[in-house]
Amino acid sequence: MDDLKLKITDLSKHINRTPELSDSKGIKDKTKLAKASKDFESLMTSMLIKSMTQNSKGMFGGEEEDGFGNDMMSVLYESQLADMITKNKGLGIADMIYRKLTGENLPLTIPIKSTEKTLDINTTDKANYNKVEPSQSSINRLKAYEDIIQEASEEFGVPENVIKSVILTESAANPQAISRCKAKGLMQLMDGTAKDMGVRNVWDARENIFGGTKYLSLMLRQYNGDLKLALAAYNAGPGNVDKYNGIPPFSETKQYVARVFGYLKNWESENES
Repeated sequence: MDDLKLKITDLSKHINRTPELSDSKGIKDKTKLAKASKDFESLMTSMLIKSMTQNSKGMFGGEEEDGFGNDMMSVLYESQLADMITKNKGLGIADMIYRKLTGENLPLTIPIKSTEKTLDINTTDKANYNKVEPSQSSINRLKAYEDIIQEASEEFGVPENVIKSVILTESAANPQAISRCKAKGLMQLMDGTAKDMGVRNVWDARENIFGGTKYLSLMLRQYNGDLKLALAAYNAGPGNVDKYNGIPPFSETKQYVARVFGYLKNWESENES
């Protein structure tokens, strides 16, 4: 078998001299930049796959091989495979480009359309819970993440006060918090949930908040905007909520929901005063 002749030997060399952007770059521009970085990585990955399979005449063989449209199938499959690789861990090219241009880590890519971001959240149950005032130290810690919380709120349609209340309940705004069940960070993500939500570094505050808010938004959609059920699912899992057709009869989950609603009532009372 002939040696493979890869045309691309150092994918990172193409971005070594990329000019840096101003720190004042807007969120929308950064979103476009993140997409462009991902698209570029997908293209480079597709070229690499094509180069690796050129001696075998494509992944499905060439026109002379048995089968109809093998060339076309090879191109389509290579493109889809490149997109799949990029959307998962990828080769790191998109991260390098984005970090070079902005000095920041590549933000999470969230598969929620803009038309789906508005959530009609039912919070009528908060009347059944007592107000809970957070400690001053936890409020001070939470202030450091207000910009990230605002971004996550806009991205997923979850109100800022709900996100803040969950963070206070989960970790008291301690980014290094870890539970006995190995839930981690500000929004106490389990490793499996973090992976499903696209979180690469659970200790990164932005990724943790975005991952937790994304998961909460999915639970809100699953339970038609019922915040009480969404919070119960966030704590105990949607399987238990479905099994018991409501908040599971677990003292931890009941206390969890009550505490989130208590913090929520506190934020809302402060806004009214």
